[in-house]
Amino acid sequence: MIELIEKIEGEAKLDFSFEDGKIDFVDIEFMTARNIEKILKGKSPLDALVINPRVCGICGHAHLIATVQALEDCYENLEISNKAKIIRELTLTFELIQNHFKWFYLTMRPLFGEKQEVLKATYPSQLMAKAIAVFGGQYPHTSYAIVGGVVCDVTEVDIIKVKHYIEEAIKFFETNVVQADTKDFLVCDNVDKVLKKSGDLPDILKGIKKKKYLSYGKTYDRFIAFGENSYFTKGKSHKTIATHNISIDYVKEYTNPNSLAKNVMYKDKYYEVGPLARAMINKVPLVKDAHRRYGDNIFSRIIARVCEIPQLLNHSKELLEQLDISEPSYIEPLIDITQVNGSGESAVEAARGSLIHKVDIENGVIKNYEIITPTQWNLGNGTKENLGVSQKAMIGLEDVKTAELVFKTFDVCSVCTTH
Repeated sequence: MIELIEKIEGEAKLDFSFEDGKIDFVDIEFMTARNIEKILKGKSPLDALVINPRVCGICGHAHLIATVQALEDCYENLEISNKAKIIRELTLTFELIQNHFKWFYLTMRPLFGEKQEVLKATYPSQLMAKAIAVFGGQYPHTSYAIVGGVVCDVTEVDIIKVKHYIEEAIKFFETNVVQADTKDFLVCDNVDKVLKKSGDLPDILKGIKKKKYLSYGKTYDRFIAFGENSYFTKGKSHKTIATHNISIDYVKEYTNPNSLAKNVMYKDKYYEVGPLARAMINKVPLVKDAHRRYGDNIFSRIIARVCEIPQLLNHSKELLEQLDISEPSYIEPLIDITQVNGSGESAVEAARGSLIHKVDIENGVIKNYEIITPTQWNLGNGTKENLGVSQKAMIGLEDVKTAELVFKTFDVCSVCTTH
């Protein structure tokens, strides 16, 4: 049975195979390719700062930050001010927050019988888009981050504006998502306390328990995150055991004959990336409690992503306090990039998980460029003997509608994937 999954960024085709009334395999196919990697070959490295934010209209900012960091990694000596680092992290954080709001209200809520609440999705998302635009000049598709820093010159008025957008987003969360003080919510370590609250998140979580969906969406209980900043920690986790000694060198892509998207594995194993992975590695109390009770299922996956909203909003306030606007926004590299010969790589945490960029520069032009996206991790199209993460999560379900719910908890993006 073939199902075309829409209401995602792009489209994906799922071919379901049933045995004894239950799903025993799902072939995942991405049908279109934009070939961004091929377009970049032979171009000036600085062109990548304009092209790559257009890989995706949803997480284009993550691609910008990953691009600039990969280019900077090609240098042996490069100075970047703390101001520029903080601004980059802030704008990337705002993009994650707006993605989380849109996913929750436009994708998840309708799957639980609720109407698609466009206004609830757009208001906090607009706040975060405005916050990005204060620094980046526009959103989406800004190219304000360049090799050596950023091109914006922040004022006290800009900071006041951004603080206002953050406070409004916090107020929205406390009024609609979970009707509780976010500071209390952040230290909560008991799922039952959340279920006693009112709000759109508790409603969904109660619905999952009432409909007996708690066994849905289990995978390998293996998590990984390569992006690292002042909030996120790089590492991997198997069940509850986390380690931080990981290397991009062990990340490998594999061509898939049945899809235009490549599979990606770490040491020949599939790992889940995204908010649940980050929470398990960061040991977020509430998510740890959900995982202890129910494992790596849709309940834990949803609560982890929504939980990240107040975490990042409050962390953004701390970052703003550390911002010294007297520092330079940009420090010119000692060597022009047209004279660079070298290789660079970077990893950032996008909304859906770890995003990796790799670049080879020869005689000042791009010789090779590689992009590994979060959807490649979570939606790897494996075999019956070695299932991808989302494939395994759908095995054993009895109908396509339920499988679609599980599939969308990973937040599919075929545009990013078929780069």
